This record gives sequence, structure tokens and C-alpha cells, in this order.
Amino acid sequence: MTAGDRPANQLLQMLDAADFALLQPHLSTVAMGRATILGEQDARQKQVYFPHEGTVSMTVSLAGGQSIAVALLGRDSVIGGGAALADGRTPTNATVLFPCTAAVLDIAVFREVADASARFRRLIVRHEQALLAHVQQSLLCNTLHPVEARLTRWLLRARDLCDREALPLTQELLAEMIGVRRNAVSIVAHTLQQAGIIRYSRGQIEIIDAEALAATSCECHDTVKAQYERLLKTGP
Repeated sequence: MTAGDRPANQLLQMLDAADFALLQPHLSTVAMGRATILGEQDARQKQVYFPHEGTVSMTVSLAGGQSIAVALLGRDSVIGGGAALADGRTPTNATVLFPCTAAVLDIAVFREVADASARFRRLIVRHEQALLAHVQQSLLCNTLHPVEARLTRWLLRARDLCDREALPLTQELLAEMIGVRRNAVSIVAHTLQQAGIIRYSRGQIEIIDAEALAATSCECHDTVKAQYERLLKTGP
């Protein structure tokens, strides 16, 4: 099977024919709606997901119930791969943010393929390095950068993953993602709309001027993007 016949996940596209042949018989395609849970913090991961489209939010929760997004993943990622290579427990929650389709397989099969192929294992390790850099940059961003930069950074990342300007996001959801009150997001969104950068309506934010949006963001979006390209574009 050629790379062009494969699911649209970038990691699956990068595998050589022999490694993909090990995975292919065990892959099934699932469609998942918003808020579908793919992994729960500190719980055992049962399946591994290779998204084809859509977006998955990785969040960390505190004992008091507060949570904050630390990464947005999509077709450039695998969900549960790190847990599969470690003790099977995931350190974050993974929840579908935008409706998603993904190739899925049992975690035991994933481990078998990782044990059988050093190239496949190296690719997953590279992905986990990129994800770690993503999470670390998010934590730094949330600590040091203002709400406007943090909000626009997530909008740019979501746009990268979805390849579209209209994003099914509410202000409440954005506030939860970046760990601020809704009125803080409302103020920023209003300012961006007044500047002609975005347009928001109930349940949707549309990016009108991506270049101007990028100018209001911090360096974190480009830093994360560069890490993914460095670690994954070179192949396993």
C-alpha cells in the first residue's frame, strides 16, 4: 500500500511499507463527536488514536476541578502513544474539541509493533519529544504572556490543524482552555473583532485576517510549530 492510500494522519503517512503493514490489519476508523473522551488523566489507556482530521484538546486537571489546555493535537499526532511505551497511564486528559475521525488500535498491538520495529518506536519517541515541547511551551505561555497572546495562539494552532478559518469555538470554551474568566476572553474577542481580525457569533469564531492574528500572538505558536517540523519532518 502506498502512502497515498493511507489514512491522512501524518505519522502513518511517514511509516515505511513494512511498518505500516504491521499496523494496517489492526487499524479501524472511528468518527467521534465533540467532548468524546480519548484518555483520562492517571487512568490506563486502552486504545491508541491516529487522528485524520479534527482536533483533540490535551488538558491537565487539578484536584479542585480546575483544568487548563496544554496542547492541541490533530493529524500531526498520535493520542496514547506515550502511555503505550511507558506504564500505560496517561498524564493528561484527551478530549475531542472539534469532531474527529481517527485510525484506532488496541494499545497491546501498538506495543507489539513498537517492540518489533525500531524505526516505528523512534518515530513515536520523536512525536513524544515534540509533544513535550508543546506542553512546556504552553505552561511557559500561560505563566508569562497576556490573555490576548494566549488566546490568539490557540486560534492559530486550531487553524493549522483544521485548515479552515471558521472554528466551532465558544468564548466559554476558550476561557476554559486558557484558564481565565469568560469576561477576559470577551474583552479580547471584542477588540479583535473591532480590528477586523476575527468575527465571532454564537458557537463560532471566524479568522478574517490570519496575518494580523499572528501579529497579536506571542512567539509560542511558531516555536511549537518549529519543534514539530524539526522532530517529525525528518522522518524516523
